[in-house]
Amino acid sequence: MTDMSGHILLVEDDERIRTSMRLALEDEGYELSEAASGEQALELCAPGQIPFDLLIVDIMLPGMDGFAACRELRRHSAVPIIMVTARTDTHDIVAGLEAGADDYVTKPFEPKELAARIRALLRRARNSESGPGALSFGELEIEPEAGVVRLSGEEVHLTRTEFLLLCELAANAGKVLSREQLLERVWSYDYFGDGRLVDVHVRRLRTKVEIDPANPRHVLTVRGLGYKLAP
Repeated sequence: MTDMSGHILLVEDDERIRTSMRLALEDEGYELSEAASGEQALELCAPGQIPFDLLIVDIMLPGMDGFAACRELRRHSAVPIIMVTARTDTHDIVAGLEAGADDYVTKPFEPKELAARIRALLRRARNSESGPGALSFGELEIEPEAGVVRLSGEEVHLTRTEFLLLCELAANAGKVLSREQLLERVWSYDYFGDGRLVDVHVRRLRTKVEIDPANPRHVLTVRGLGYKLAP
């Protein structure tokens, strides 16, 4: 049984799969709620409802698919999201991350692998370590302890993963961090990490913290090595 409990919303239209996943995760110590569609998930996650600690969302849902549900959730929520897909197509994986998911698993997967990813995301989300004070990079301002980012004086909304990624780069300004280092520090992943997680989140981050994302001034790619934040 895990030493880190949490309330998880499982969004899956196949009742048999929901049941097996629920039993496996309850055995790990988590409390599970279920939704059979994207629309139902949005109702359960609406502002004012009891918040969930993490969502597991299947991509192939009737009506509103997992991509659309994730995009809609991201309008008001930074809750960690793991997307589940039966496809191994890179386009679908990237599309899920672009929609705002923090991570993904592909079917079939081992329950222990899913539980490990959940633990990593919850541990990161609950990390209460204080970060450095306010940081300024030209028109980009970061307040790690307050969870605030401003671009040219305007507050920028980031997901939790995007914010932690930016803070990690900012804390090491001018230093190149490899994808493996970022997976370990931001996602708490080691051997089961996927460099696409980093690449897609960097791309999403640039659309929010760069005045011209196509020609970034702050979040830079160092070809063959990784990424860095220009001081």
